[in-house]
Amino acid sequence: MRLKTLTVALALTLGGCTLMPEYERPSAPDDWPAGAAYEQAQSGGASAADLGRESFFLDPALRQLVDLALDNNRDLRQAALNVEAYRALYRIQRSELLPTLEAGGSGVRQRLPDDLSPTGEAGIQSQYDVSLGLSYELDAFGRIRSLSRAALEEYLATAEAQRSVHIALVGDVAIAYFTWRTDQAQLALTEATLESYRHSLALISDRADAGTASELDVRQARTLVDQARTQKALYTRRVAEDANALRLLLGTGIPAALPESDQPGVELLAEFPAGLPADLLLRRPDIRAAEHRLLAANANIGAARAAFFPRIGLTGAAGTASSDLDGLFDGGSGTWSLVPQINLPIFTAGRLKANLDYAELRKDIHVAAYEQSIQAAFREVADGLAARGTYGEQVQAQSDLVDNNQAYYQLARQRYDEGVDNYLTVLDAQRQLFAARRQLLNDRLQQLSSEVGLYRALGGGWDSAG
Repeated sequence: MRLKTLTVALALTLGGCTLMPEYERPSAPDDWPAGAAYEQAQSGGASAADLGRESFFLDPALRQLVDLALDNNRDLRQAALNVEAYRALYRIQRSELLPTLEAGGSGVRQRLPDDLSPTGEAGIQSQYDVSLGLSYELDAFGRIRSLSRAALEEYLATAEAQRSVHIALVGDVAIAYFTWRTDQAQLALTEATLESYRHSLALISDRADAGTASELDVRQARTLVDQARTQKALYTRRVAEDANALRLLLGTGIPAALPESDQPGVELLAEFPAGLPADLLLRRPDIRAAEHRLLAANANIGAARAAFFPRIGLTGAAGTASSDLDGLFDGGSGTWSLVPQINLPIFTAGRLKANLDYAELRKDIHVAAYEQSIQAAFREVADGLAARGTYGEQVQAQSDLVDNNQAYYQLARQRYDEGVDNYLTVLDAQRQLFAARRQLLNDRLQQLSSEVGLYRALGGGWDSAG
C-alpha cells in the first residue's frame, strides 16, 4: 500500500514536468503597404475568412462546380486521409502516457527425466496460471508528454494543411471557370469578327471586280480574315484545354446543363474588406500549419532534453497459479510481482547530444519556414490589394477605348462609303476594335482572378455557410 501511495504521489508531482523551451511566436507585419496602387483600406463588414463561398460567388454555375470539386477532387481526398493518418499517430503516442494492462493465461505440462527432476524421479509436471500485468513509464521529466505534444501539433498542422488544400481548390476552380467562360466569350467574339471580316472581303472583292477598289484593298481585307481564322483556331483550342483543366479540378465531368451565366465581370463576386495583417495569423491555414510544426519542433526539444535524465518504469503482475487446473482459483494460489526499473544513460557516444542539436536545428528551420509563410502571405495580400486598387480604373479605361474604337470604325466606314477615305482606314479601324474588345475581356478576367486570389489569400473559401 505504501508503494502504491508513493507511486501515485510521484506521478502527480512529476507528471506535469516538462523540459520544452518556452514558446515565443515570431513577429509579423502590422500594416498593409500604402501608395498610389492601393485604395483606402476598408473597414467593417464580413472579412474574407468569414464570408462563405456561397455568399462570395454570385454565379450559380460556379457554386455548383465548386461543390462538385469538394466532393470529388483527388488532392482534397488525399489531404483528408493524411489528417486521419496523423490523428491515428497522435493517438498512438498519447497512449504511452497511460499504463498498459494485459491479461493472460498459460498452461505448461512437461516430462522431466530423473536426472533433472528435483525429486530424482522421472515424472510429468504441470503449471497453470492466470495473471493481470501492468507496465508504466513514470514520465518524471516530460519525455513522453513532449513526444505526445509533438504528435498533436503535427496532427493539427496536417488538419490545417487540409484546409489550405480546400481553400486553394475553391480558388483554383473559380479561376479555371472564369478562364473557361472568358475564352468562350473570346471565341464568340472572334467568330463574329471573322464573319464581319468575310463580309467586308466579299464587299471589297465585288468593288475590285467593278474597278472601284484596288488589289491592295483586297489583300488587306483577306489579311484580316486570315488573322481572325488564326484566332478562332487558337480560342477553340483554349476552350477545350480550359474544359480539361476544369475537369481535372472537379475530379469528374462538367455537368451538361449548368445554370446560365452572364458575361464574366466583377458583379459575379461579392465585395469584402481586407482586414488587418494580424488577421492572417488567425485566418490563414498555411500560417497556422507552419506554427503547429514549429510547436512540434519545440516539443521535440523537450523530449531530446529529457533523454539525458533517468527513465523510471514500473512493471507488475498479479494473478493465480497452480500445478492443477482445478485448483487454479483455490485459496492460497495467488501470486504477484512488482519490478521497478530505472535506466540512466552513461555513455551513448554523443548520440543524445546529437539528437538535441538536431531538434534545436529543426526548430530553427521551422522558425524560418513560419516567417517565410507570413512573408509569402503578406505579399499575396499586398499584390491583391494593389490589383484591387488599379484594375477598376484599367477596366474602365479599356471599356472607354472599346467605345472610342467603335465610333472610329463607324466613322471610317461612313467616310469610305462616301468616298472620302480609302479602305485601309476601315480595315485599321476594324483591327483596332477587335483588339480592344479582346483586351477588355482579358482585363476583366485578370480583375476577377485577382479578386479571387485576394479572397483566398485572406483565408476565404473554407466555410460554406453563406
